[in-house]
Amino acid sequence: MHKKLISYIKPLLKVLVVVVLMLGLSLGHAGDALAAKGGGRIGGGSFRAPSRTYSAPRTYTSPGGGYYPGGGFAPIGFPFVLPIFGFGGGLFTLLIFIAVANFLVQSFRRTRQDSELGYDSYSNPTVSVARLQVGLLADARELQADLDKLATMANTGSTAGLSHVLQETTLALLRHPEYWTHVGSSVKQARLAGAEAEFNRLALTERSKFSRETLSNVNNQLRQAAVEALLVGNEKGGSLVPNSEGPGEFIVVTLLVGVQGDLKLPSINSTEDLRKALSVLGGVSSDRLLALEILWTPQAEGDVLTRDDMIVEYPDLKLI
Repeated sequence: MHKKLISYIKPLLKVLVVVVLMLGLSLGHAGDALAAKGGGRIGGGSFRAPSRTYSAPRTYTSPGGGYYPGGGFAPIGFPFVLPIFGFGGGLFTLLIFIAVANFLVQSFRRTRQDSELGYDSYSNPTVSVARLQVGLLADARELQADLDKLATMANTGSTAGLSHVLQETTLALLRHPEYWTHVGSSVKQARLAGAEAEFNRLALTERSKFSRETLSNVNNQLRQAAVEALLVGNEKGGSLVPNSEGPGEFIVVTLLVGVQGDLKLPSINSTEDLRKALSVLGGVSSDRLLALEILWTPQAEGDVLTRDDMIVEYPDLKLI
């Protein structure tokens, strides 16, 4: 009885082992495929409070001896102040006085809170952190060439240079609407201190989707991985190697922008909405631009981005 049972089990075990090995090999290749995509990166800037020069307000002497507006009493102030103390007036004047007093008290409280935290509304202004991602068909090879050229030539060590990068990137995307397939966007407002952390979090999230940054120009530090180095890395067990299965299906470009003040992007549900959003980002002036990251994948020749890659790495992108 036991011998018959063993004779039945042995073939099943062999089949099971074969199935497990096949699954392991297929999953291993799938993991390599998902990792076998490099990316390009252009960026720079810093979240620093803007500098300013302070000048004391001018003080003028009126003919009657009063001072305005730098200090003291001006003649125009007496009709509003004196009635409160019995020189005439009424309920309306009293309400005005209460409103002004309440405003002054609230302003004093906000100033005191900011002072205790070590900053004021100028040194820690409101900053918008925007992320716009565009998925395109892989046929948009000209876009990749434009971004590669921009990365090798851009001056990312100055605000003017970063503003030029942002304009050229949005322009390159606007020139290829026929290839747009997916989009995703978000905007968050925060004080300067918190905005930097949010910007860095988003940048790290997007960069982690690349197995390697094959071309980067950040703060005027240009780095480019040679094809020979990629092949050597593959021989040593790396995954970056030209893929022989075809050119892939998609290109994804990510724009991360830190802007001083309020920045609003339209809700994107169509190609026209995407066009407006790109125009808004491209129109950001250099004096408001604090930090910028442009990331795109694939970058190196032979790297691919398949439909499965899109589902796994960019699940929040929606079709347009």
